[in-house]
Amino acid sequence: MNKLYIGNVSEQASALDLESIFEQWKIPFSAPFLVKSGYAFVDCPDEKVAMRAIDTLSGKVELHGKVLEVEHSVPKRQRSCKLQIRNIPPHMQWEVLDGLLAQYGTVESCEQVNTDTETAVVNVRYAAKDQAREALDKLNGFLMENYALKVSYIPDENAAADPPAVGNRRGFNPRGPPRQGSPNLGARPKLQSDVPLRMLVPTQFVGAIIGKEGATIRNITKQTHSKIDIHRKENAGAAEKPITVHSTPEGCSSACRSIMEIMQKEAIDTKMCEDTEAVTEEIPLKILAHNNFVGRLIGKEGRNLKKIEQDTDTKITISPLQDLTLYNPERTITVKGTLEACAKAEEEIMKKIRESYENDVAAMHLQSNLIPGLNLNALGIFPGAASGGMSSPVFPGPPAAAQAGYQSFGQGQVESETVHLFIPALAVGAIIGKQGQHIKQLSRFAGASIKIAPADEVDAKQRMVIITGPPEAQFKAQGRIFGKLKEENFFGPKEEVKLEAHIKVPSFAAGRVIGKGGKTVNELQNLTSAEVVVPRDQTPDENDQVVVKITGHFYASQLAQRKIQEIISQVRRQQQPKASATGPQVARRK
Repeated sequence: MNKLYIGNVSEQASALDLESIFEQWKIPFSAPFLVKSGYAFVDCPDEKVAMRAIDTLSGKVELHGKVLEVEHSVPKRQRSCKLQIRNIPPHMQWEVLDGLLAQYGTVESCEQVNTDTETAVVNVRYAAKDQAREALDKLNGFLMENYALKVSYIPDENAAADPPAVGNRRGFNPRGPPRQGSPNLGARPKLQSDVPLRMLVPTQFVGAIIGKEGATIRNITKQTHSKIDIHRKENAGAAEKPITVHSTPEGCSSACRSIMEIMQKEAIDTKMCEDTEAVTEEIPLKILAHNNFVGRLIGKEGRNLKKIEQDTDTKITISPLQDLTLYNPERTITVKGTLEACAKAEEEIMKKIRESYENDVAAMHLQSNLIPGLNLNALGIFPGAASGGMSSPVFPGPPAAAQAGYQSFGQGQVESETVHLFIPALAVGAIIGKQGQHIKQLSRFAGASIKIAPADEVDAKQRMVIITGPPEAQFKAQGRIFGKLKEENFFGPKEEVKLEAHIKVPSFAAGRVIGKGGKTVNELQNLTSAEVVVPRDQTPDENDQVVVKITGHFYASQLAQRKIQEIISQVRRQQQPKASATGPQVARRK
């Protein structure tokens, strides 16, 4: 992968011209340029240099009036199933990329390549040649967050002799280890498990962390194999600035330790003070974490947090819920102790946060492929998916994107639905929030009407939340309510949040929901893991509707709601022709 193809070369261009361009940009080459009519070839010392040449020159450097195109040189016989995708947005949520790649076929492997560039690079192998070809055609130049993807073939040595086996078309398992000649291939097939570390540092130390002409931060990046973003422009004039570290858990911890060492040294130098421990106490470690994960970090009655404090000999505090806003859902975890103790605490805290994130992603993906039209990345159920400002870069996306969370579930216009969700009576205050702020924010975020019905009895143990809106709004509103109950510890740390939801269906469709001998409702329960009950002997209300009760965790409940709505839509579609056929007959009788 160190041989390059240079395209769009002017007829006037010579090997000397190309050599001078490579020398100008300080890109070494290991063999003379082979110049043909309109294109050329050159060998680089290794793959890393080849990658740098592609990123530096392709589409950016002009020679004799033509902009050069530089990519890996791949013989036709090796243009098979392997692609390299470059210029991936640095803060992209990895499951977004997985979903994008899956649109064109079965992805057998997806490995990140370590580069010096700001943007990310991955090597992808598809199960079939036509899938790779379609992905190349559709994704090359495709805009993602204002970054144009660059896609090219990479050599596939197995192309001729080793066609992909049908039995190996599932999952993301690479065919063997990376080649010895490709030392920079990352071993991260599960890219979305890499949760970045978010820190807050005092503004006066930012200059020292960056260093003269960026030398210090470059050195940390190189030593820890991390990508580090210092958000200097955020919160102008603020006393603290956020830093985001993208790497493996070990890389994040190593970068965190280096940054703490720099702050401590700078503080000692500034104060001309030898008391290292006193300075460390004055400069605590501050970690930013999305509120969705904080409840699990704290644990029931604070047990998890107390254990981390005891194990690491630190004092840990967490900013209050009142500091949160809809577009800044992060809480500040402040760790006080010696530098070594803070470093150990960071490892334990981030381990808990990553576990929570990965559990949530796994649960979401388990159900998402069964929910028609669901766009995981736009729903905003996961932390920061619809947030801006200082939201975690693991979950990017502007607020407007959340409105695209659902595509149409059936044919035609998506109708508004009403769901009655039953929550513990003690949780009403948490859902409403101070002066009703939380429920107002939630309503705006979800695009739904959310009301809490009066209690039926004085000592009622449950209260009914009435949610009215289209499917996307239902998903977001209910998801946030389930999450809020978990965060506020209304359910234990190992206990799933299971709530009862009521939806009304036309009485003429109730039989179809039940099915012959209860077959459909049983299938619904098996498919969704939710309990679905259509109470017998119901009297239809004034709108000729009856209640269906659904009990289960969030994903199970959502799936059951969608499947029941599908059944209702089918029944309505089947009734439409009958109605139109009946119309003329009535007219004739008149």
